[in-house]
Amino acid sequence: MVAWCTHSISYGFHCIPESEGRNDVFSAMITRWPRAPKRIIYDFSCALGPYCLLREPHFFAGSTFMIDKFHARDHTKCAPACFASTYAEFDPGVNAINTSAAECGNSLITRIRKSVSYMSQRRAIIYTKVFLSVMNRSKILGLLRSNDRVAGSV
Repeated sequence: MVAWCTHSISYGFHCIPESEGRNDVFSAMITRWPRAPKRIIYDFSCALGPYCLLREPHFFAGSTFMIDKFHARDHTKCAPACFASTYAEFDPGVNAINTSAAECGNSLITRIRKSVSYMSQRRAIIYTKVFLSVMNRSKILGLLRSNDRVAGSV
């Protein structure tokens, strides 16, 4: 599991031996961040939000849990209060967020999925760390270059 910012830059990753569950995401956040993020955009925030708030109410008290716009259409039985699009109606700042940034970042991970599956856990972790570091560096340099172009054209 990889935690992504809204610019598709990896904050870090968490190794999960089986399929991803609420506790895996909860554990990654509670053990890696001194404070919970203000906005948590996740494809199953409808289940993650209550889970986190019941387990660590003080840590997640200031967090808003939202289902990204890409996955919202599949959540037909979930309340609209879970959707990023609902929050966007009341908070224009949410419209500026790329809620699909994690999906874009996860598509990059598919490049190494097969290679990693043949490695020992130790090597897979090192390889993933290096891959994400290179991807982050490339993305950051690309963001800096695009900001220079915008600043130069003004």
